[in-house]
Amino acid sequence: MARKGILSTGTKSSKPATGETEKPERPRTAAKAPSMPRGAVGALQSSLSKLQENAVQEIDAALIDDAGFEDRLGHDSQAFAQLKESLATYGQQVPLLLRPHGSKPGRYEIVYGRRRMKALRELGLPVKAMVRQLDDHALVMAQGQENTSRQDLSFIEKASFAAQLQEAGYDRPTIAAALSIDQPMLSRMLTAGTAFDLEFLRQIGSAPGIGRDRWLALAKLFRVPGAQNRADAFMNTPEFIVLDSDARFEAVYERAARKPETKAKPPAPAKPRTLRTPEGKALADIRTNARGVTLNVPARTAEGFDLWLNDHAEALINELHARWKNGRAED
Repeated sequence: MARKGILSTGTKSSKPATGETEKPERPRTAAKAPSMPRGAVGALQSSLSKLQENAVQEIDAALIDDAGFEDRLGHDSQAFAQLKESLATYGQQVPLLLRPHGSKPGRYEIVYGRRRMKALRELGLPVKAMVRQLDDHALVMAQGQENTSRQDLSFIEKASFAAQLQEAGYDRPTIAAALSIDQPMLSRMLTAGTAFDLEFLRQIGSAPGIGRDRWLALAKLFRVPGAQNRADAFMNTPEFIVLDSDARFEAVYERAARKPETKAKPPAPAKPRTLRTPEGKALADIRTNARGVTLNVPARTAEGFDLWLNDHAEALINELHARWKNGRAED
């Protein structure tokens, strides 16, 4: 796959964000604005276009589709409820950024502000937004730089965003510029971001208290055979669902680090003991195990004793049993 640079003119499909009511279409380069006339008229129209791009418009949320890449992992219901309450009480203070839909006239695609748009949509309120002509590369740059300015995105959310851009074919200089970080920091982010698939990260959530070292330690644990299977099994339990995001990470880490249970080996069978005559001749073998006592009289050396024992076994065993009972009574 050819890598995308900031100056590339090709387009590439982007991954959708989760939690939206409408499925995004494959991103594509936004339609180019018509060329401006030259001279004074062109300068005037250019100024008007810039004013229009910076103007805040009210747009029906139903006309806005998704675009860009997923920059939030999981869904914090408490924080979202607080956002809705704030919007309902004080109104929308910060506008979203949209671009015109490239194939559906009259519709728009969101560049950033997904949570605000979702909250406004549920409240039935119009969306205040700025609308700009952006191709896919400009969209990535705008979304990435907006993410950089937000303090509430966790390390793994930024690392996952970088990994999604790399998977979509963007080159490292573009990704670093979008996130306003240098190449060494980008390498560290990608090491963590590419170690886990997106669905796994969605289940864990943003984990705001978990830093790079712990994520890399978990990635190392997952390379141990059976470790990720133990973690996956726990993630499918009700116990996992009720935890907050940091606690989910810690619980998954603890289960991945557990040593697999080893089944106890069954005890080795006891060796038989040979019963002999006073002269030392072998008469029988006796073996004791968990199921009881076994007496074996080999026919080849018994000289008929085995047959006699079989005929008198009941009387002999009763006699031995009576002696055993008498001994217990005396004790």
